[in-house]
Formats: sequence, structure tokens, C-alpha cells
Amino acid sequence: MTALIAIDQGTTSTRVVAFDKELNIIYSEQKEYPLLYPNDGWVEIKPDELMNSVYSTIDPVINFCPDILSLGITNQRETTLVWDADSGEPIYNAIVWQDRRTADRCLQLKQAGYEEIIIKKTGLLLDPYFSSTKVSWILDNVDGARARAEAGRLRFGTVDTYLMWQLSNGDIFKTDITNASRTNLFNIHTKTWDDELLKIFNVPASMLPDVHSSDSNFGKIRRGDRSIQITGVIGDQQSALVGQRCFKPGQMKATFGTGCFLMVNTGSKSLQSTSGLLNTLGYGLSDNIPYAIEGSIFSAGTIIQWLRDNMEFFANSSESIKFLEPTGQSNGVLFIPGFTGVGAPHWNSEIRASFYGITRDTTKTDMITAAFKALIYQVMDIKKALQSDGIEINQLSIDGGMASNPFFCQLLADFLGQEVSVPASLESTAVGAAITAGLGSKIFSINDLQEKESTDATIYKARNKIFDPMDYAAWTKFLRVLMDEYH
Repeated sequence: MTALIAIDQGTTSTRVVAFDKELNIIYSEQKEYPLLYPNDGWVEIKPDELMNSVYSTIDPVINFCPDILSLGITNQRETTLVWDADSGEPIYNAIVWQDRRTADRCLQLKQAGYEEIIIKKTGLLLDPYFSSTKVSWILDNVDGARARAEAGRLRFGTVDTYLMWQLSNGDIFKTDITNASRTNLFNIHTKTWDDELLKIFNVPASMLPDVHSSDSNFGKIRRGDRSIQITGVIGDQQSALVGQRCFKPGQMKATFGTGCFLMVNTGSKSLQSTSGLLNTLGYGLSDNIPYAIEGSIFSAGTIIQWLRDNMEFFANSSESIKFLEPTGQSNGVLFIPGFTGVGAPHWNSEIRASFYGITRDTTKTDMITAAFKALIYQVMDIKKALQSDGIEINQLSIDGGMASNPFFCQLLADFLGQEVSVPASLESTAVGAAITAGLGSKIFSINDLQEKESTDATIYKARNKIFDPMDYAAWTKFLRVLMDEYH
């Protein structure tokens, strides 16, 4: 059977999935690895553990599939690696997209008047979330790194680039336009690395990979005696956009993974948000490069992991459903999930997670329900921001691990006051990587995919009188108090 292989390299695990030509899953492997938190607001990954998670998942899948047509890669975006150009050895741990260590540097650049030009060229805000200040931090804090970079001896890449380099033994030094567009170094209008941005962030151009369309022929990797062509590379949230077949302007998806990301295809229109959302590139497929508006929430699945591992409220994430109150009542308890600050539309790096309203009769169910509601309230904030930018959410299609929780999906529909659609397959990110690779290898076209678009989805309709606007108002007030404190 001919297979398309997708590497889905996420923030806390790697999953490798084999699909047939109809995009049915044939076989898959997954491996988790730990994140490191060396200081307040810092989040890192050991590069060898990241690569081991890739090797231990891709090899069994390759061995299972006798006929592999091509490979697609999708990855956590913004996470930054710097490595030696000769040996391929990283000079520091991967700095994860959630990391906030460069908040002061971003503030300095804002005060120096650079924010407007950065927003205009990249569509992004000046925030520690993105790769640019992470690269600069590594160069300025690892002994000898800046001198080596300026001598052309170091390479920078997001995770896709690092994977291709390592899997090809240094033969491939490339990225795609979606990952490049998340660095704050890439001009989304000219579709090129930007000299002015490189100067602002003090990043040598010699460190940067070549940028290609998402469905390009990126080169070959070897595993054992197998040679496999890479014909698709795409950032994880854009991959979910593709996986949900959002090929038309106005189509929208939300992915609930480690974080939560809402993205709407805006077609050829580059719409710069005035409400704290991001203007980015949707994908580069079949010579089409649409723009997209994105709302980024830093903590989603992270909340459930914290409740499971740190608070020990339940042994497995799936058990959280037992403690989620179906009506959304949390007995006055509110939760702000600011483990590493809060993202869109507020963008506050300093705020930290907090519970409010705990009394003597507060229960585990109250606290878990408050945590789930905090995520829903952040989605509501993004919905309001989209409305301010002239974009209405008529129906929201969601995917990711949390979409398997029917109580959560129903509450989301209730609180948003609209339908929420959950596709039959929640693996939209991996599916998107397979689609991208399939388009790159000419297995099918976008028209084929639109004609075969699945209607096998679960629809959650909002129930009347479930949503309590006073609770949302209290949560919003609590968030505002914390942001004012850390302004």
C-alpha cells in the first residue's frame, strides 16, 4: 500500500502517522518528552530528546510501510534552535515558543520606536513569542556565539529546519514560508528575509535557511536503507488550517493542543488587526499563498497537564471530563492560565497563573471547571477581537486533543452562543502535513480535496440560558486587575 508519512512535531511530543491516498490512518507512533523550566518564564527542550522522539517514532512507521511516496513535516512554530554549521551540534537548548525571557528586550525595541515597522513588515507584534529575539538572546548569552555567527559558522532554524538538517545529515537547510513568517525576520509582503529586520534584531543573514513554498521538493532523508522525499513542510497551525480544508476566504478553524490557536483564511487580503491579533501567511500550496488572521492562546492542553501532573487532580487527562461541571458552574472560582503570560488579544508577558474566589467549600470540580472556562473565555476574547476587525465567526470547526471532550465542546458552543463542529478525525495537524506532501507529490489537487471534504462531523449547538455573562465579566475584571498590576 502506498503511504504518505507525516511527522507532527509538537511542543511536548512527536507523532508520526502513515496515511493512505484517501488520507485514512494506516499506522502511527507517538512519544512524549519533557519541557524544561530553568527560570521563571523560561521554557526549553533538550535537542537530543527532541530528536530521539523523532527517531523512535519515524523508524517503526517507515518499517511498517513498504511503499512510501513522500514525507510531510509539520511542527511547533517559533521554537528556536541554533547549531554549528559543520558538526550540526546545537549550541544551546531549543527555546520554546512559550518562553518569555526576552520580554525586556522587546520592551527596549518598542521604546526605540521599532514596533510599527515590525508589525507592518511581518504582520506580527513585537513579542517574546516569536523567534527573532530568541536567536539574539542565544547569540548574546552563549560564549563566542555571536563571533561564530558573524563568521558564518552557525545556523538558525525553527524545528522544521532543524529536523530536515539532522535527518539529511546536513544536506537540507531549508524552511517553508509559514514557518519563516513566524520569526519576525520575514517580510510577508515581499516573501523574503528582510535586511532591515535582520539589522533591528542583530541576526546575521548567513544563519538563515532558504525559504520555499510549503509543497516544494525539499530534498531526501535517509533512514537505514530507505530514501524518502520530503514534499511538504508547514507550521502546525497552518497545517491544521489545511487539514480542515479551509481553502476559501472566511473559513476558520481552532486547534486545542498545547496552546489554542484560532485562524481564519483571509485570501489575498493582508488584513492587519487593530485588536491584538496576528496577520500571517496561511500556507503556500499550488502557487497560492493566502493570508490569515490568527489569535494565539498560550495555554490549553498545558492547563490539563498541569492539573494532572502538578496538582494531581486526576491520573490521566481523559479523566478530567469527570470533573467538568456540564453547566459550567464553578462556585465563584475563577482561573487565569498565565503560566508564561497571556497571548492574544492582551499580550502580557509578565502576568502569571492565578485562582480567585476560593472559599472553604471550594471543590476539585470547581477548580477544574474554572480552568476549562478560562480557556473558553480566552476564545471569547478572540471572538470579540475578530468582530472588531470585521470578521464574524458563523461556525467554528475545532480539532486537537481537547476536542475529544464532549462536555468541553458543548460548553464552548454554549458560551460562544453558536455551533461548534468537531470533525471525525481530530488529527487535523498531521492530516494537513499529509495533504501538503500529497499536493507536493501531485497525488491530488486542492479541487480534489474540496470535492471530497468530509461532512462526517459532530455538531454542538448552543443551549439556552447556560452561559452566565456575569461570570465572564468577573473573569475579565480579574484578568484586567492582574494586567494592571504587571503593566
